[in-house]
Amino acid sequence: MPSPETVAEIALSLPGATQSAHFDVTDFRVGNKIFCTLPRPGVMGMRIGVDEQAALLSGDPATFSRPENKYGQSGWTFVALETVAPDELRELITEAWRRLASRKLQAEFDKEAPR
Repeated sequence: MPSPETVAEIALSLPGATQSAHFDVTDFRVGNKIFCTLPRPGVMGMRIGVDEQAALLSGDPATFSRPENKYGQSGWTFVALETVAPDELRELITEAWRRLASRKLQAEFDKEAPR
C-alpha cells in the first residue's frame, strides 16, 4: 500500500511542484494550483477531468470515489491508497500535475522522463 510519504515523493519529483496546505489539508501544487491533496488518512485527492473520473469510478469503485460536493462534480476524485497499485498511483499523480503544469514544465518533465 502506498503511503502519504510515497504520494509526497511522487508529487514533489515533478517539475515545479511544491507542498503546501489548504486549511489543515496537505496539498501539492504547480503554479500555485492544487493538483493533489491528502485530505484524510489513507486517501489522496486529485484533480482530473470528469470523463477520466467517470471511467475510474465505474472501473474500480473500491479504489475511486467522488466527493459529494461541487468539487466532485468538477473532477476532484478520491483515491484509496490501500487498494491503488503503486504504478497506477504514479500515473494518476503525474496526469493530475500535467493538467495544471505549464507547457514549459511539461516539456522539462518529458525531456527528463526515462524512455
